Amino acid sequence: MGLLDGKVALVTGAGGGLGETHALLLAREGACVVVNDLGGSRDGAGGGNAMADMVVDKIKAMGGQAVADYGNVAKEEDAVAMVQKAVDTFGKLDFLIANAGILRDKSFKNMTNDMWDIVIDVHLRGTYLTVKAAYNQMMNQEDGGSIVVTSSTSGLLGNFGQSNYGAAKAGIAGFARCLFQEGLKYGIRVNILAPAAWSRLTEDIFPQGQNMEELLSPDKVSPLVVWLGSDEAKDVTGRTFLATGNTVQLLSWQSHVICQKDNTEGPWDVAEIGEAVRENLSQWPKGIQPTPRSFE
Repeated sequence: MGLLDGKVALVTGAGGGLGETHALLLAREGACVVVNDLGGSRDGAGGGNAMADMVVDKIKAMGGQAVADYGNVAKEEDAVAMVQKAVDTFGKLDFLIANAGILRDKSFKNMTNDMWDIVIDVHLRGTYLTVKAAYNQMMNQEDGGSIVVTSSTSGLLGNFGQSNYGAAKAGIAGFARCLFQEGLKYGIRVNILAPAAWSRLTEDIFPQGQNMEELLSPDKVSPLVVWLGSDEAKDVTGRTFLATGNTVQLLSWQSHVICQKDNTEGPWDVAEIGEAVRENLSQWPKGIQPTPRSFE
């Protein structure tokens, strides 16, 4: 017996890396899986069926049930079609993992509009479109469901050379923090994953020669994600999880009052508020340090 017996899941970008390990573990836990992958390179170029087909073959070889989908998450008709494929093939959709993504890293001074637009399109628009299609299906089923969107520490904390990617990933997190509140009415859970895992998308970002491929293997992230699709996680929604190797952290925002006076008083004088802010500057939480990476 698996934890997701009888469940139907859709994983976008499941032809390799995190998406593949998500899909394989879902199948091992009893879920029927729609394996979506456009089949392009890590920068979004090209396409093909081989990557999704390979993962489907692996699932079937282990005795699981899966079907391939080759749609582009950034196209509305494709997003709707991949959800419909889950319904047509397996009768319903219980779980969406919005994982598809690409990279076009470049320092901001060398960033082009095309580099910006395609990353925003695939990550932010692609997440919106697939979540919209899945959310609508789950509402129509009237039986709730689970959605996990994929953000990143680049969007939540920052990273050198990834202003386009970070903006998209921050947008995904903001989108999910709003949506989970609406999903409560329909029993639809929405959680945020910010993973750090070795894959073709990230292999040149991590330090080389330090066994990162094994230490940060994507199959160490997938157990949490798959569990979020189970009935055991029915009370978990609106949360942001940082998953790195075998460590899972809950990210919970905190605020720090740095200056304050009664609201019945007039506004701060500019020099006055500057002095008040500087007064406890040394006590502020340490800021994010620049990532030691160089980009042309």
